[in-house]
Amino acid sequence: MTNNYELYKVFYWAAKTGSLTQAAKVLYLTQPSVSHAIKQLEESFGLTLFFRNSKGVALTQEGTILYSYIEQSQILINMAEEKMIALKNLDNGELRIGGSDSLFKHYLLPYLEDFIKKYPGIKLHLNHGTTPEVITFLKEGKIDLGVVRMPIVDPQLEVKESFQLQDCFVAGAVYNDLKNRVLSLNTLLQYPIILFSRNSRARMTITEIFQSYGYTIKPEIEVGSVDLLIEFARRGLGISYVTREFVAKELAEGSLFEIQLDIPLPPSHIGMMNMRNMPLSSAAKRFIEQIK
Repeated sequence: MTNNYELYKVFYWAAKTGSLTQAAKVLYLTQPSVSHAIKQLEESFGLTLFFRNSKGVALTQEGTILYSYIEQSQILINMAEEKMIALKNLDNGELRIGGSDSLFKHYLLPYLEDFIKKYPGIKLHLNHGTTPEVITFLKEGKIDLGVVRMPIVDPQLEVKESFQLQDCFVAGAVYNDLKNRVLSLNTLLQYPIILFSRNSRARMTITEIFQSYGYTIKPEIEVGSVDLLIEFARRGLGISYVTREFVAKELAEGSLFEIQLDIPLPPSHIGMMNMRNMPLSSAAKRFIEQIK
């Protein structure tokens, strides 16, 4: 039994046009080649699929049954080709990105807004999570790209640095006596500290920094969002460790101020992450190009 798609394609066009000559023109073949293909197909089935008439060829009863199936497959193939063209042109498809709420809000939002305006046919899916969760999303195939804090050391992942952020400690009016003072880590730890959840990259980073100076940082309050870090600090419930760029508005208006330390806090490196051996969708490739 033949499994040659080319033979079925010849059969389809011969049946559709009712002419071996017309089928040859459509397929850019010679008429003898079309006749030979039809003969091969008939021999493989042991059935006659066409009979000749005054206008060209017509389907036998068996040929009509075969055509009803081949026509459906050809329609599906045409639809698949159109879909691929649409995906290439970004008229269709989806973009799935994982990251933290704060990175979406304070960094990615302008890029996402521009992308949606340029490619309205692309569906956007955002998966929120901490860096470890985003890595899991990526490995499970739930997202195409992840925006995360570095470093990420994983042979399955490809990570490219996109930009830097600066983390800092901030406080509200309750702690105004700390303004214009430079605090040691030991002094800072005398105050209630508010940190993000334990499995976040920011939390891991500040824990490691304190450990490198021989201190253990133990928060009085743990929260699950940057908005809560900001709000708790504003209300005087403690001193929050946040990203300076995420509290630019509050620092400018004076509802928060930055705590000055006697040691430098290193910048955070933010990277765009994808699976190393998995091809990116057209939408994901275009989005990365846009950010660059």
